[in-house]
Amino acid sequence: MIASRSISRLSGSSVFRAKTINRRFLSTEKEPLKEATKQAKEAVDVKANAKTEDSWWTSATLWGRLGAIAGWGMSGSALYDAQYQSPDIISMNMTSVLIVYSSLFARWAWIVKPQNLLLASCHITNVGAQLNQLRRALEYKLEQGQKEEVEKFVYTAAGGAAAGAVCLLGAPTMRSKMIATNIGILSTVAAADAGPFTVHFWAPMSKWLISGASFMDLYRDTDKISIAQYSALTFTGLFFSRYSLLVTPINYTLCSVNIALFGSSAWHLGRKINADFIEEKK
Repeated sequence: MIASRSISRLSGSSVFRAKTINRRFLSTEKEPLKEATKQAKEAVDVKANAKTEDSWWTSATLWGRLGAIAGWGMSGSALYDAQYQSPDIISMNMTSVLIVYSSLFARWAWIVKPQNLLLASCHITNVGAQLNQLRRALEYKLEQGQKEEVEKFVYTAAGGAAAGAVCLLGAPTMRSKMIATNIGILSTVAAADAGPFTVHFWAPMSKWLISGASFMDLYRDTDKISIAQYSALTFTGLFFSRYSLLVTPINYTLCSVNIALFGSSAWHLGRKINADFIEEKK
């Protein structure tokens, strides 16, 4: 009886050891397979990235740098105007739009993939330049005795800033609730990487204000058109139309607004060149 129990225990122990050895063997056998699969995947990714970087047409880095360089043209014009132009020509409304626009794009350039530090620095510079322009305009109006207009503008700007802050702080909570409720297309839109709860959506929307202003004044006096400014806008629209399709997340809203910006700016630039360099020679 005792012998049979001992044999039984030995058999159970042997079976347990056999199973343990078998598991170890199988896990040891799987490790190289997992490692080989991982290495193969990494090799494919590296090859794909290398292919992307080898092609200028599909290089997000190249198009992003070109767009940033063109963007510096707008920042440069604001710095130039601060030095050489009278403050009476400054539009406080457009300057305010440019402050919001560049603030959003500075954030967008920081978080987009691949990150675009050259573009971020361009827009940070433009925010500072436009704030200085706004200061000059307000001081000029106060000197001209237009205190009521200045106060009205300040109250309106403060109200807009407060509303923007409320939306910014409440957006994450609202987005989470919309996604959790699972209400079809609305939840899908809320969860989108470039949806209305992200800067990927609002940065291009702010640019529509600039493009819209250009479209509403297609036949403006050519004496008021700056070749340098509209050259910068035209190239910005051209480069960003391509760049917006190469970043992560892909931004179709940004692509559409830059196609519009390219068209309207090229129209104004063409009219200016025609008036100054072609018609004058006839």
